[in-house]
Amino acid sequence: MITPEMLTGQSTEHLACLSGNHRLQPAAVSAFFELQTAAKLAGFNLQPASTFRDFARQRAIWNEKFSGIRQVMDAQSQPMDISTLGNGERCCAILRWSAMPGASRHHWGTDLDIYDPDLLPEGQKLQLEPWEYQENGYFYQLTLWLTANMSKYGFYRPFHHDRGGVAAEPWHLSYYPLAQEAERLLTPEILLSAWENQDIAGYDWLSQHIESIFERYITNIDGVCL
Repeated sequence: MITPEMLTGQSTEHLACLSGNHRLQPAAVSAFFELQTAAKLAGFNLQPASTFRDFARQRAIWNEKFSGIRQVMDAQSQPMDISTLGNGERCCAILRWSAMPGASRHHWGTDLDIYDPDLLPEGQKLQLEPWEYQENGYFYQLTLWLTANMSKYGFYRPFHHDRGGVAAEPWHLSYYPLAQEAERLLTPEILLSAWENQDIAGYDWLSQHIESIFERYITNIDGVCL
């Protein structure tokens, strides 16, 4: 059973090493290795760009975006000026691309962002933006291969389509056999509890609108077809 602390990135007891500093739950590690091996046979060097991210790291990302230290992107992946936005508008702008601390699927050890470093042009940094994975993008062929094959290993894309909440993230894979439990267990009450005595930018607005935020940005995901 995954605990509230594991759900919100405040525990690492559920994790195993994938590679380097990358961690997932043990069953997700095994499944990704199988997917990675199949990808290699197909000519791809499938690698994790981001796996587990703890509460403190997600809070830092969130707070830096809210304060303007870190860039916030609009729906077209273009930098936007949030200095004139009220707290609610600012939170919603951030939520398009970044989860609230405690609410990221990356806390669960079931989700990861992927890429193929061999397909990245020399001198080009990975952006994790949709165009890289779409037609004419560096990773388009990898995207097509994953679409056709990842379900055999238990993976799917929870943000495959833009459903009016989180923007489409073709790089984000989720290991459904474990993620479904975390999806079911995470609640607004657990998240609010994780925020106690924490410095969360925009806390007043977020806590007042937590139910609608959950509906739009957390449970509003693509279904799985395995």
